[in-house]
Amino acid sequence: MPIEIPAAEGTAQAQVARPSTGTGPFPGVILYMDAFGLRPRIQDMAQRVADWGYIVLAPNVFYREGKAAELAPVTDMTTPEGRETAGKAAFPRVGRLTADRAVADVDAWVKALGGLDGVAPGPIGAFGYCMGARLAVRTATARPDVVAACAGFHGGGLATDAPDSPHLGLAHARARFVFGHADHDPSMSPDAVARLGEALQSAGLEASNEIYPGASHGYSMADTSAFHAEATERHFRELRALLDATLKG
Repeated sequence: MPIEIPAAEGTAQAQVARPSTGTGPFPGVILYMDAFGLRPRIQDMAQRVADWGYIVLAPNVFYREGKAAELAPVTDMTTPEGRETAGKAAFPRVGRLTADRAVADVDAWVKALGGLDGVAPGPIGAFGYCMGARLAVRTATARPDVVAACAGFHGGGLATDAPDSPHLGLAHARARFVFGHADHDPSMSPDAVARLGEALQSAGLEASNEIYPGASHGYSMADTSAFHAEATERHFRELRALLDATLKG
């Protein structure tokens, strides 16, 4: 179900997925898309999570660049060449979504989720893919009062030397974290994974910070050449365990 959300610099579209069965109310979670945007694959993933007993909000975080349909890939990304072609349009948007812009939108996403019919009061979850993993972490650090669960999968740039690196805000978080990193990922090297783990430990946070062997960056996206079925199913298992323990326990 598409909705519109008043965000920091305009109106953002978002997709909402609800459980196929059950009466609710249900805990709410935010799904942060990857660089290729809102499209059928993201909707399918949102629905799978919703059918665990959650209401899922997936915002178009690139709303400043255009509507979701305008930004969706038009090439077949199941080949490396097609994925590379789609990336030439998508990846520059990631750079333009600065930390300041991302954080400015967090309250809008949280408010929109809480205002949906059937969302239970109380803590929420946030999870994301690729650059969406950074957005999930920024949500957990900006809104520790509401975010109890945070997860990132094949995320990039989570622990860098930049002064606004996401890992630097972890001291403010109160969530439980799960990270499933891609193997041999240039955007999240083993040293960066270790740095992230040290920041989680230093902040006293309960966390899992694992590298998925053999899984490349983008492994959960079945509409791209990076898809890795085993890693994808592992990520779903670990995500569900996290959400159930923190939002239903």
